[in-house]
Amino acid sequence: MAWTAPEPLTAAAPRGAERLDRLWRRGRAFLGTRYAIMGGAMTWVSERTLVAAISEGGGFGVLACGAMKPDRLAEEIRATAARTAKPFGVNLIVMHPELDGLVEACLSEKVSHVVLAGGLPSSAIVKKLKDGGAKVMTFLPAAVVAKKLMRSGIDAFITEGAEAGGHIGAVSTSVLAQEILPEVRDVPVFVAGGIGRGEAIASYLEMGAAGCQLGTRFVCAAESIAHPNFKRAFIRASARDAMPSIQLDPRFPVIPVRAIVNKATERFLETQREVLERFDRGEIAKDKAQLEIEHFWAGALRRAVIDGDVDTGSLMAGQSVGMVTREQPIAEILEELVGQATLALAGRDQIGEA
Repeated sequence: MAWTAPEPLTAAAPRGAERLDRLWRRGRAFLGTRYAIMGGAMTWVSERTLVAAISEGGGFGVLACGAMKPDRLAEEIRATAARTAKPFGVNLIVMHPELDGLVEACLSEKVSHVVLAGGLPSSAIVKKLKDGGAKVMTFLPAAVVAKKLMRSGIDAFITEGAEAGGHIGAVSTSVLAQEILPEVRDVPVFVAGGIGRGEAIASYLEMGAAGCQLGTRFVCAAESIAHPNFKRAFIRASARDAMPSIQLDPRFPVIPVRAIVNKATERFLETQREVLERFDRGEIAKDKAQLEIEHFWAGALRRAVIDGDVDTGSLMAGQSVGMVTREQPIAEILEELVGQATLALAGRDQIGEA
């Protein structure tokens, strides 16, 4: 799809709109969108309906492949393409046992952008995608690995801070942005993690980001298929309710996952404690103990998102959840974000002239 410059976004602040246009021009050109705003790939949430709505609204929707098999992914891609002619991407987990088949599905369905997540991708997978005509993005945890990834052919990066929902790293978005944006200039970098308002988008663009990625902000979109109970939990929550999972013993590592605290959170701590006690008494081997801990959350996200079980399910959410105050259409959310960014930039221009 050809990329065209948008009309001014607000009549009240045309200079802010012009500045926003300049700041994210590179990101928009890379994505082929009106706005350089990506939808985060959220398993069970980022499916055909939501992804198409984000792209139709001017952003860039990204399908969450999760644990899908290749045939199922191809079906989801086709269903999304039937709902929008605008660009959208697919997020693949590099540890997926059928990664090669998933790549083939993306290429056979002519997916324009593929986001590789869950670890650093191999150069072979990157080459296969690029040879097939796809643009390849991946998550950048630190500036030190950027050059290696660019040599493998990566076209753009997403750097995501610990404020994000789901599986998280240890470093905040603001620190990662300060470390990475001044150092990585050769390819576009999109910033993610805890972003819920347009003012934050404007700030990261001014720092050198090509655009931003938001996930939590879109969960309560009218087009989101998330269960009403799941949406209500988001609307009621504050930033302080979205906490990372706690590891009780370093002998049994727990990958931190940020989610809204509920009964399952408390039960997870109890489960760890019980398993540790059994291990210390010699009643269970270490590998089986680790497996019990890891299996606690099996199916928990689906139970919450699809079935509406917000007590024993997993309520994965970023700290921006406190900025989700009601159910809104995607187009309205995007326009709100862009309007906030525009006014913020216009205000800064006025301050500079004072």
